[in-house]
Amino acid sequence: MTTMAARTANSPTPAAEPRLGLRERKKIKTRMAIRKATYRLVQEQGYDATTIEQIAEAAEVSPSTVFRYFPTKEDIVITDEYDPILEEELRARPADEPLTRSLRHVVAIAVERSMSGEYETPDEMRLRGRLMVEVPAVRSRMNESMSVTGQMMCRVVAERTGRDPGDLEVRVYCMAVVGALMEASRYWAEREQRGDLAEYVARALDVLEHGLEHRKSEAP
Repeated sequence: MTTMAARTANSPTPAAEPRLGLRERKKIKTRMAIRKATYRLVQEQGYDATTIEQIAEAAEVSPSTVFRYFPTKEDIVITDEYDPILEEELRARPADEPLTRSLRHVVAIAVERSMSGEYETPDEMRLRGRLMVEVPAVRSRMNESMSVTGQMMCRVVAERTGRDPGDLEVRVYCMAVVGALMEASRYWAEREQRGDLAEYVARALDVLEHGLEHRKSEAP
């Protein structure tokens, strides 16, 4: 939910960083090595010319390892490390806190972490954003991948609201949130990462919370 610069205006002070286990940290390290190798090769020779075999060699892993972490080349670009963070932080919010406020808080944390350089350098983020905008296969796969984050959110939101994860209302709400975050990230990428992504995310969540207001035309 890529893609993320500063905390949104309505979010509280940051919570403690989630404590990932050793196994998960090793997985993240391997995914990062594969992703960085991919970015380096794409910068040198272009996206279409970069193969899984080349990526595996550059990352010093086997092609089967690449496929184990990323089913397709497009997944290397669109997959990030933020779903576990979002899930853990959302579960940690007070049960009586309004759901929208909880979402603003945890998304703000993911936004801040993504811009910290922990997982990607600024140049890698810019390249990733450009690929999401310019490469049809990446764009298509990104739309397909929305369901993974949406399913995670459905589980957590269902727990918070006492509903079933498969309820239509739960699914509609969660996929609307995921779609809003994706469009905010795409909007930012289309503008070559200019502007404040956190502001775009906050605006997207405002639309979900308050609806779309009619813009008044200026008086002549």
